Amino acid sequence: MHSTVHENRVYSVFEFRIVLSYRGDMGKRARGSYSVGIERRTRIVEAAAGRFSAEGYHATTMTSIAADAGISDSGLLHHFPTKKHLLLAVAQYRLDTSAEWWDTLPAEASGLATLDAMVDAARRLVGQPGLIELFVLVSAEAADPSSPAHTVFAQRYDGAVEALADRLRQGVHRDGLPASLDYPALARECIAVSDGLQLQWVLSDGAVDIVEGVRGHAARLTAALTGATEEESGSSVRVAEAATVPDRQ
Repeated sequence: MHSTVHENRVYSVFEFRIVLSYRGDMGKRARGSYSVGIERRTRIVEAAAGRFSAEGYHATTMTSIAADAGISDSGLLHHFPTKKHLLLAVAQYRLDTSAEWWDTLPAEASGLATLDAMVDAARRLVGQPGLIELFVLVSAEAADPSSPAHTVFAQRYDGAVEALADRLRQGVHRDGLPASLDYPALARECIAVSDGLQLQWVLSDGAVDIVEGVRGHAARLTAALTGATEEESGSSVRVAEAATVPDRQ
């Protein structure tokens, strides 16, 4: 959720340095072989993200990714020696695209509007089921302190909690929410609900309804913070979601 979009981003992935470039502003990129390498790695990561999203991580082959990216198998292995390298690169790609989506939410949006946006974000997640599986896989990898995924996800959570807390804190002035509330703790709770539901979705083979789970949590929070009934808060979340949160698919 918390990110400033840069033309180029350099990450360490299993001790292999990759550069991810976004937004297609080719004119601003360096020329020559370095630029070609950046663009090729970007194309590979985007192809892998599409395959993982549609087919899932385990069902996707490196050969299919190479074909989608328009390069040879050996060309793919030059940039990403193993599928595990690609897994973490695509996970970072997912975090970055999610950050860009959240950046489109107006900075002046109220705290309660941010809860509405959490529901909309959940809907985007279920539209990419393969990336939910990928998130759970990388989360497991990140549990190992020696893995580069550990650092990536630790930074992700710190930044996400800070950014979401800042957005929720807007509710003090715009929604009349109490200034004494522990907004970082509230933000961490919201993120935990979303991430936990993704894990349960995978374990239940898709039976768990992520959107309704996030919607219900948002309604209960709204009720607790404003004194409205949970039913009234749930209705408010649905109306605000439909009327004020644009479709950013």
